[in-house]
Amino acid sequence: MQAAGEIVGRALVAVREAAVPGATTKDLNDVAHELITGEGAVPSFLGYQGFPGSVCASVNEVIVHGIPSESVVLKEGDLVSIDCGAILDGWHGDSAWSFGVGELSEGWEKLNRATSEVLYEGLKAMVPGNRLTDVSHALEVATRAAEKRHGVELGIVDGYGGHAIGREMHLDPFLPNEGAPGKGPRIEEGSVLAIEPMLILGGEWGSDELSDGWTVVTADGQPAAHWEHTVAATADGPRILTPRTAADF
Repeated sequence: MQAAGEIVGRALVAVREAAVPGATTKDLNDVAHELITGEGAVPSFLGYQGFPGSVCASVNEVIVHGIPSESVVLKEGDLVSIDCGAILDGWHGDSAWSFGVGELSEGWEKLNRATSEVLYEGLKAMVPGNRLTDVSHALEVATRAAEKRHGVELGIVDGYGGHAIGREMHLDPFLPNEGAPGKGPRIEEGSVLAIEPMLILGGEWGSDELSDGWTVVTADGQPAAHWEHTVAATADGPRILTPRTAADF
């Protein structure tokens, strides 16, 4: 399973390198598609419930499920979130990374760094013996701590979250990004979750789905960030199965 995850990580690095002013989100999609298929894997997203792209490419106020398009042209200061999946030997890897095209504004940079910190703090709860919502609670606590640390208000997107993953991309249980601890299935050694906080700058938690049936945008038009790793619970602690070969920032 980690082999699939490592392909996803390499694809995300290649996409970030290609995300320059003037590039389109279709260009980014093509970079990921070529890398994934070139390594003998299959893009998880392509054709999934009819989705037309190999990645979800979400820019600024788009939270998730942005459809790659030649009409979405990147510019300096955009916040781009790429969600990417790959299947290798029947196993799925799934990861998302938000990054700036050039330099982000101060508030947008704080949002993005905060979301990354929430992911890495939250996944620490992915250990045998914990319950599912111990991870949810850890993500929520980390969000509130990040608000104070960065001096910004952050909204936890309602209705979206992580999931179990393995021989299929989306498996039960659903993993909320907030909630009380101590509920849900027990995490066992070998359990795997895709953990994916999605935060909105300014505290809004609502979202709207556009008429294309996929694109989800913030209700107030403020930017959102989305970070995700596929994580296994092991006797030695959480293990990220979608590592990247470049620094997060």
